[in-house]
Amino acid sequence: MDYTLKVWRQNGPDASGQFETLEAKDIPTEASFLEMLDIVNNRLEAAGKDPIAFDSDCREGICGTCGMVINGHAHGEKKLVATCQLYMRDFPSGSTITMEPFRASAFPVVKDLVVDRSALDRIIAKGGYISVNTGAAPDANAIPVPKVDADTAMDAAQCIGCGACVASCKNAAAMLFTSAKVSHLGHLPQGQAERQLRVVAMVEQMDAEGFGNCTNEYECEAHCPKGISVAHIARLNRDYWLAKLLG
Repeated sequence: MDYTLKVWRQNGPDASGQFETLEAKDIPTEASFLEMLDIVNNRLEAAGKDPIAFDSDCREGICGTCGMVINGHAHGEKKLVATCQLYMRDFPSGSTITMEPFRASAFPVVKDLVVDRSALDRIIAKGGYISVNTGAAPDANAIPVPKVDADTAMDAAQCIGCGACVASCKNAAAMLFTSAKVSHLGHLPQGQAERQLRVVAMVEQMDAEGFGNCTNEYECEAHCPKGISVAHIARLNRDYWLAKLLG
């Protein structure tokens, strides 16, 4: 299978970037998208050229590091999969594939398709812990949790922090990501101790990182590889304003 690649090349956050056209020929049909990039990079290196910089780790749709915009869509057009779960058989032979990094001022480009998403880590750090003294760890089943709450919390916990919600939003908002992290703990009894402090701290950090405002157009949910629901955003808004009113 043969493809024409239009790849964004940029040496760093302060450098100017541009698209470069490359050929990807004789790609096996069973190759994944990232394996195709590995093949192209091997050929570029053999020719003494700079390989395409892209990010990946687990290659199983778990870690979220492989995010890029493919043909105008975060993680590509296929629903509920990360970039690493795409296969070249999903793209017709002879087609042109455009690749660029996630676009957001809070995600500065490191190189080519790699962006710095540590802003999301800083949001988590503002709320992902409980500071009360609890003593020894209780038995796992000691605190009964209603199934509907457990299911909702686990749905939110599926968020892998890839940033596709930010990249797909015209405002580069991080509300879906932040709401998933808030909702994960907010639905469990263990997360009630600092529920109000947590939501305010995480939203304030989100704003400080330079993410845009949510205008409820749902691109984030449509492009999320884990199908995180925008219902979590509504919950975050309720919790945030309740916390601000109660002071």
